[in-house]
Amino acid sequence: MSGACLVFVGSLNREAPYFQGARGVGLGVYSFDEATLEIRKLAETSDVDNPTFLSVTPDGSRIYANSEVFAWREGTISAYRFDRGSATLTYLNKQPSLGSITAHNTITRDGTKLLVANYGMGEGGPDRAVAVYGFDRDGALSPPLASVSHKGTGPNAARQERSHAHSVTETIAGGAAIVADLGTDRLVSYRIEQDGNLTKLADSALPSGAGPRHLALHPNGRFVFVMNELDSTVVSTVLDEATGKLSVIDAKPAVPAEARDSNHCADIQISPDGRFIYGSNRGHDSVVIMAVDQQTGTLGLVGYVPCGGATPRNLALTPSGGHLFSANQNADRISIFARDAGTGMLTDTGRAIEIGTPMCVRIVR
Repeated sequence: MSGACLVFVGSLNREAPYFQGARGVGLGVYSFDEATLEIRKLAETSDVDNPTFLSVTPDGSRIYANSEVFAWREGTISAYRFDRGSATLTYLNKQPSLGSITAHNTITRDGTKLLVANYGMGEGGPDRAVAVYGFDRDGALSPPLASVSHKGTGPNAARQERSHAHSVTETIAGGAAIVADLGTDRLVSYRIEQDGNLTKLADSALPSGAGPRHLALHPNGRFVFVMNELDSTVVSTVLDEATGKLSVIDAKPAVPAEARDSNHCADIQISPDGRFIYGSNRGHDSVVIMAVDQQTGTLGLVGYVPCGGATPRNLALTPSGGHLFSANQNADRISIFARDAGTGMLTDTGRAIEIGTPMCVRIVR
């Protein structure tokens, strides 16, 4: 496995009415050689329910998987250990998420905490937008250290009838987190205290009806890019680190005008050098590529590339930036693209991980 990447995949294994089937296993681990494009399955387990989002430690030794199960008043977060030498997954523990439709999680940059975002559906239960966890010496999750709730609505009555925290992302500088709330069209910034408590810093408005879902951070720490699910746009913002406030710089459509009404954006990734961003379009079934002006943070369309399947829910770049993976939920495959570092363009390699209903893919060296 020398020089190979580790690829962690969460796939749907329990039906939900808003997904088109659940043909997955649960949690899987693969190796990927960037030179030869060789893919090997290393391990998998069906013991975790609907792992729709994963975080992985930089060394690939621990995985934290959200369980998003329809009608549960609380999701769960499961901790697993992965041993490279024996290629085995070991269950550590799980904790309740304090909210329903558990959507996203992030390991803090100092490695001491896990931040979890709950999309939330209906009423009842703890109904917390974000929960914070610690780790024991072996990497198992502590009980929740703290949590916060969000209130509000947006103009889209079907999707913005309440707060829907869709992701939580720590800033490049660390010590602060930004929550994308699809239901309220807001980015909410918090300081992460040593004890895990979240202190609200700022509440930043996005265009009405945008529906912010996921964020990508420029390496310079100043620019934050937002993938908006509901209006199919990519918004560029500038972060004031002192106040946590985000101000909109630019907004560009993520799909051609004729595709906008039938598309729902999902994920966004940024190249290691910060020059290009990549967004997934469900409906248009493409990856949009945009160039980033390094001085102003404004965006320029490079092009669209077919995602190699259908319903590209999640994207991941290899640590080198040489390849991009697209988890095509309704095509039962994760397509692998070669990336031109100079132009930002993607070329389908024809190689893929064939797996039922892939929801999330994470890659470490």
